[in-house]
Amino acid sequence: MTAVLPPPRTPVGLLRPRCLTRVEDGERLHALLWFPGPGLRMISSAVLGGGIGERAWVLNAQVSHGYRRTDPDRHLAALASGAGARGPGVGLMTAADVSSYARAHDGGAEAVVTSGIKVRGWAAAPAAGTDGTDGTGAPGTINIVVAVPVPLTDAALVNAVATATEAKVQALLEAGHDCSGTPTDAVCVAARIPRPGEEPQAFAGPRSLWGARLARAVHRAVREATPAP
Repeated sequence: MTAVLPPPRTPVGLLRPRCLTRVEDGERLHALLWFPGPGLRMISSAVLGGGIGERAWVLNAQVSHGYRRTDPDRHLAALASGAGARGPGVGLMTAADVSSYARAHDGGAEAVVTSGIKVRGWAAAPAAGTDGTDGTGAPGTINIVVAVPVPLTDAALVNAVATATEAKVQALLEAGHDCSGTPTDAVCVAARIPRPGEEPQAFAGPRSLWGARLARAVHRAVREATPAP
């Protein structure tokens, strides 16, 4: 992968990922790498850097449709390191071409979405439809990265993930897809670390100020990134 160095510090919430290209097993693949600068906490369901904590970068890497590696976390960490990323970060993967991403914003909340819906369905599928996937590399993934320029409590970060997911499902249904997503969808929400004496936002549901902004940004980005059936 072509190496890049972190750019100068950018304003929190300015979601402008760099698009990188690499060749793996003879296949040309892309990745999005975002250096937001210091001072962010993130919550993510990603295979690398998941959970809640301070994170310095986010990588969304395209992998082949026949991806068979059993160490995706190490693979993503190596890709990020090779591109100049240092410290803890978040690594997501998808078989979709991430160079075709969509970006939307609303009142300071920003979202970047890559969408592949080849393998899709409803979350509450019958038991017979369970394929045992662990979310590490099945083709067809919707990856959502969101940033808000305010601090959020741990509970509000969890709330933000739920809000982003609701907005994703709304966008899919409006686009004509009879599904709630894919089995491997992932979300990452970034929020500013509170300054001394600053009270973090306690809510990020769809009717809170920042939850509503986040929802509208995600909704627009998912609609733009996801083709109609």
